[in-house]
Amino acid sequence: MPQISQIAATYASQIFWLLITFGILYFGIGKAMVPKIVSTVDAREARIAGDLAAAEAARAQADKVQADWQAEMDGARAAAQAETAAAAKRATATFEQQIHAADVELAERLGHHDLAVANAKAEALSNLSGVAAEIAQQLTAKVAGLQVSLDAASDAVRRTTAHG
Repeated sequence: MPQISQIAATYASQIFWLLITFGILYFGIGKAMVPKIVSTVDAREARIAGDLAAAEAARAQADKVQADWQAEMDGARAAAQAETAAAAKRATATFEQQIHAADVELAERLGHHDLAVANAKAEALSNLSGVAAEIAQQLTAKVAGLQVSLDAASDAVRRTTAHG
């Protein structure tokens, strides 16, 4: 067909220069632009990796701080519970001593008259309220770190004992 041979003769030089131009552009971009893009991508990946490492280090530090805080809180809680138990033990011992003293006194006065027995029991209970108020004041100071007046502690003990 003559049209095909005519096309080849007419456009052959244009196709040649088109291929040369595209080849130059392809290799020019490949040599000039691709290394810049690759270095930009590598820098971005390195920055992301650095940020992730910093975030991981910060998370590890935060976990360590939280673990230290939790251990400190557990120690403080254990100390407060031990102090509370010791105060309760002291209160129980004091209470038992006062009850024993009151029982001895009541046994001696039992033969004398019932009014003296009632007065001794009331005195022991009032002493117990005073000791309980002092213990409540000390516990509030130790556990909560608050200073409570003896009157306020006595009032709280009185309200508690009145309501059972």
